[in-house]
Amino acid sequence: MNSYFIGFGPSKIHYMRFGTGERLVFCFHGYGELASSFAVFEPYLGNEFTLIAIEAPFHGKTDWQGELLLKPSDLITVMKEIAGDNHQAWILFGYSMGGRMAMKIMELIPEQIEQLILVAPDGLHKNKWQWFTSNTYLGNQLFKYTMKNPSWILGSLKVTEQLNLMNMSIQKFIHYYLDDAQQRAELYKIWTTNRKFRPHLGRLKKLIAKHQVRMVLIFGKHDRIILTKRGTRFSQNLEHLITVKEIEAGHQLLQEKYAKTIAAFFVG
Repeated sequence: MNSYFIGFGPSKIHYMRFGTGERLVFCFHGYGELASSFAVFEPYLGNEFTLIAIEAPFHGKTDWQGELLLKPSDLITVMKEIAGDNHQAWILFGYSMGGRMAMKIMELIPEQIEQLILVAPDGLHKNKWQWFTSNTYLGNQLFKYTMKNPSWILGSLKVTEQLNLMNMSIQKFIHYYLDDAQQRAELYKIWTTNRKFRPHLGRLKKLIAKHQVRMVLIFGKHDRIILTKRGTRFSQNLEHLITVKEIEAGHQLLQEKYAKTIAAFFVG
């Protein structure tokens, strides 16, 4: 396990390497997670693969300065610099928020991608609220105001709770990010900075078919946030390339007890 930094404009991006294999796996963690989340896969993949886990802006040791925007093309530039003289095709390994990032990268450079392994991936459905708040001036200003003054949305949430219109898991998820001022500030910065990582699902499916890229979608059976049915719907008509797997678990799948199962899906 090694820790590195790479300069990007005024920022410093932190990444970690696991394993010593020739084949490169770029790993993208979830919201609030760290590059070290992927360490559990080193015993199972480290001989054949080198896992490169990049920490997103406002996570871990990455020091993000300047504009609240990371363009997918800029991240690809960073990945190519990290890869150096290794010109083999890449495997993209994304968890939760990182799944959305991996899909967007695949959309931009499909000829460079050998396989996608996505675990409880965000981005398999169109989130109009996310698009509005992240990609329009009015929406972003409303989002910024709400993160500073959340009383109206917390009041609405209380009504839905009283009417039993939302399951308990989602209620806890929302309260975790909105009840604390620092968490709200981080949410605004992270959501805004990653706003360009929105895969076009129709285009992505066409590229998977054209380039014959193998894709594995892994979900927790008891996950109430990222649902298996989204992966099943996405895989329709491409079942020969897209595998959907459900594990007896919740959302937190980057754990030692699931590592061997997930590692088995990597191209041998």
